[in-house]
Order: sequence, then structure tokens, then C-alpha cells
Amino acid sequence: MKNAARESRRFTRRTRTRRTARLVILGVVAALIAVMFLAVFSPLLALRTITVDGTSRVSAAELRAAVADQLGTPLALVDFGKITTELSAFPLIRSYVTETVPPDTLVIHVVERQPVGELLAAGIYTLVDPAGVVLQSSVDRIGGVPVIDLGGNGSTSPAFESVVQVLLAMPPRLLGQIDSITAKTQDDVVLVLSGAHQRVEWGSAENSARKADVLSRLIAITDPAKAGEFDVSAPGNAIFTPS
Repeated sequence: MKNAARESRRFTRRTRTRRTARLVILGVVAALIAVMFLAVFSPLLALRTITVDGTSRVSAAELRAAVADQLGTPLALVDFGKITTELSAFPLIRSYVTETVPPDTLVIHVVERQPVGELLAAGIYTLVDPAGVVLQSSVDRIGGVPVIDLGGNGSTSPAFESVVQVLLAMPPRLLGQIDSITAKTQDDVVLVLSGAHQRVEWGSAENSARKADVLSRLIAITDPAKAGEFDVSAPGNAIFTPS
């Protein structure tokens, strides 16, 4: 009888232990479900603030307004596909990254397209980036970048590609001295410097980094008030010829 009683108690303890373990597991699962429900649906984690950084030409206020319909949405349910659609309407945006900051903030980090020059055609100045994307148009010169004259060619032409390669090879100080750049083909790029009537016969975009270095050295030893032409088309035999 005693053995039977002891065996019964052991069986009862094992049963209670298993029951307790099941209850603990169920409690943990219920807690996880509650936490997930809170994270997804709780108004405490709803989007209340949208901030934008990295903008200079794009209006941060306009970007916030474009995605404002997401306000009040729980962070876990924010529709990033719709945000992509809304922001694609801003051609000045090259790329962006979103960051959710609990409990209620969405940060949009913007990388803007950078202008490379102003295309001049039919009396209209069109600000473009290196890919030829139009950023702004005006009947007046916009300023801050060289004027690009392609002789009637467009931003999909080899002449434009050559001009872009030349401009991107320029160190900032030299780039700031360029007033305009012309090219009818990819091999006849010509620069006009600001100030005195000084032209630069550049040729093709080949060896542009070396040509830029040679031109910088020539400019440094040339009277900036003296009109003439720099020829760096053959950088090993570069020369300045007064006019």
C-alpha cells in the first residue's frame, strides 16, 4: 500500500509539473502575441512625426506633405511602397533611405541630384545632372554651373557625354572658373573661362584628369587679364597663346 501511495504521489507531481510547464509556455506565447499586437496596432506606436534631411533644392515641407497620409498609421504598417510612389514625383531626388525611430517618427534621408551644367537651347536654360535629368528650366541663366552648348545636340548625344566627363574630372577650384563649355561632337570640347577672354581647347574627354591638372598649372603662371587660348588637347605639349 505504501509503495502504491508513493507511486501515486510521484505520478501526481509529474502531472502537475507537466501542467505547470504547459501553462508557462502558453503564458509566454500569449505575452509574445500581446507584444506583437501592441507593436503593430497600438496607437502608442503610430506615426506622428515625419522629418526630412539632406535637402537643399528640394522643399522638405513639400516632401513631408507628400507622405503626410501615412500619419496616424502604426509604424509597422507604414506603406513604404506608397512612399516610393509619392517621392518619385520629385525629379531632384536621386535616392533616399527611410528610417523608423520608435515610438512615432519616420526619418527620410534624401540624396539630391547634383547639377552639372545648364543646357542652352532655343534661348532656354535647362539645369541638368550628369545623367541629363532636367532639374530646372528658365529663360534667364540660373547660375552656379557652366553653360553647356551642344550645337543643337541633346543630352543623349555623345557630345553631352563627353562634356560631362570633362566637367566631372575638374577639381572644384578649376570648375568654378569655367563660364561655359561647348561641343558639337565628342572630340571638340572647348571651355571659356570667366573674366578675361580666355578659351581652352580641350579636345576629347580622354585623359581629362591629366588635362585638368595641366590647365591648372598653366593658369597659375598666366596673367588672368590676358586674353588668349590654352590648348591642352595634347597635355604633353600644352600651351597658352595670347590673342
